[in-house]
Amino acid sequence: MIRLMPRRSNDVTYFTNDPALELDGLREGGPGWWLRGGGDAREPSDVSSVLVTSERSRVRGYDVVIAAPRPISILLAVDPDHARGVVAAHRASVQASIDYLEDRALVVRERGGGVERDSAGRWQSVVSFTHGLNRHGEPHLHDHVLVGARPEGHRNVLDSRALYAHALAADALYRASLRHELAERTPWSAWRSFEGVERVVGLDEGYRALWSGHQRDRGEKLSWSRDETLSSWSRDHARYESLGVAKAPQNSRHLLDEHRFAGALEGRHDVARRHLLAAWADAASFGQDPRNISRAIDDLYPGLQGGRGVYEPTIGVHEARMIGSVRVIGPRPLDRSQFDDWRQRSREVVRSREGRSR
Repeated sequence: MIRLMPRRSNDVTYFTNDPALELDGLREGGPGWWLRGGGDAREPSDVSSVLVTSERSRVRGYDVVIAAPRPISILLAVDPDHARGVVAAHRASVQASIDYLEDRALVVRERGGGVERDSAGRWQSVVSFTHGLNRHGEPHLHDHVLVGARPEGHRNVLDSRALYAHALAADALYRASLRHELAERTPWSAWRSFEGVERVVGLDEGYRALWSGHQRDRGEKLSWSRDETLSSWSRDHARYESLGVAKAPQNSRHLLDEHRFAGALEGRHDVARRHLLAAWADAASFGQDPRNISRAIDDLYPGLQGGRGVYEPTIGVHEARMIGSVRVIGPRPLDRSQFDDWRQRSREVVRSREGRSR
């Protein structure tokens, strides 16, 4: 899950002092990388310049923590030959998630003439730090993305409510992208179960038990070399016990899991674009390119295209689920070459029903 952590200090030495040597050779350069802007990610003054705020705000910016699901992090330990591809898939998906937040959640609430409106914003610079361990030495692939509280060209800080409102969609998009990128860059593939658990095809569940991520104490921050990390994981492996491999779904690589999509909207009174995007991303069981997810949502629900911030346009749950068309035509495809055909047949179904109602 994405976590948003407000930063009230410009002290960034927690990030610049950590060389994250556990990932040496698995990424380009050091742990710091610039999604926008530039500078020396080892230099505190360059990194802290990202945290731009207004005179009135105590919040200087946000630490957006984006972590890979546990089984995908575990691939760093069990398959070092393809670990570089895992890290690259993660970073590409971090970029997609931040792009979404900037596109849909970065707004400044402005008042004028008795009217409030959301003005779109843009971060002047964004820097991130990739780490591969938790405080107990377990594989834990994650990024700390630092962004400022005041968007470029604005006097006021961003509307934090919008960031939190869109965090769930950004997280779902990150995970769908990660599942997609993992299959593109490595021999591994991952899927998301109906229960909402990410699994890797062929990876024994015993590894999840071995490196569960659940500890009683927080532990001390670690600084291990790559060799020390691999040696520690090798010693851990002596405690490994097989628990079997979960069975992957057979028919959902190219089709949306409509049951899961509909279930994600259960209990809602109205549905905004962010809810649809999160539901679609999770229902693309084996992942999907995030650009295609956004295009699918905009093609199917054109009335919601321009929404951003907290107060997006909404539709009803029945319209959002499209159950009538799905029952007649079948699940929506993920391949865009087949998607246009499904959409055309859906229109024909609607026109046919309208004709009969007359």
